[in-house]
Amino acid sequence: MARAENKETAGPATRLVANVARNMRVQKGWTQEQLGSEIGFTGAAVSAMETCAQPASDQMLVELERVLGGGTGIFEEARTHVRLDKYPAQFKNYALLEQKAVGLSLYATLVVHGLFQTEEYARALIGGGYPPLPEERVEELVEVRMVRRALFEREPVALIELVLEESVLRRGIGSPEVMRGQLVHLAECARRRNVTLQVLPLDCGFSSEHAGDRGGMNLIETPEHDRLVYLEPQDESLLISDPAKVSTYTQRYAKIRAQALGPRESLDLIERLAGDRQ
Repeated sequence: MARAENKETAGPATRLVANVARNMRVQKGWTQEQLGSEIGFTGAAVSAMETCAQPASDQMLVELERVLGGGTGIFEEARTHVRLDKYPAQFKNYALLEQKAVGLSLYATLVVHGLFQTEEYARALIGGGYPPLPEERVEELVEVRMVRRALFEREPVALIELVLEESVLRRGIGSPEVMRGQLVHLAECARRRNVTLQVLPLDCGFSSEHAGDRGGMNLIETPEHDRLVYLEPQDESLLISDPAKVSTYTQRYAKIRAQALGPRESLDLIERLAGDRQ
């Protein structure tokens, strides 16, 4: 559903797509309804895209490229940039880094990391947050969160490590069915050759210090092999590039990983919690 406030806050890629699509449509002598018929959307959806009331979805951009692109690739190229327009402001810089990363080392303490979420889990999590969001904004954020999972299939392959607090696996989000689906998905991710998934047990502090008590973190290795740290406390964001600080976070992450269960033990625990193993 379109939102009037989007017309004022639309990003540059969203505005560019709207202008190019409108101009190409007019050149063909088509109404919005005619273009909608060609691409499988309503005339109202085309109008919302052209006025920036609703940014074009990935599927709409695919169809615009097929019908209007004429082999230029302009709408295909726009997909990444329109997607970035939809992200919360504090997340946009990290989203670009994540897409291009050659390596990610992730530590999640409260909920499943967004890169590993199922659609149902993401919808329950985003829709249940505070302050409440309009349903159409929830769906928009779910869509762009799911697109992030393309990183698992990207070439060249990205190497991804994830350490999850055990409490994340036991914290109910959505419903028991949603949680079971999320656990099954985590198990599937853990079996990928480019993924290492470990669980930090609830009682890790009984036998040693708790290296992860300061919260989650994302360590990023860029294609140029620079190393960065991204933190996101309470809807704020912090991107750290200072080598000394990055080194400290990297050492802390190594300690967290050492205190976690091994990959095989972690997979066994996830499968037991999902009910797939006794």
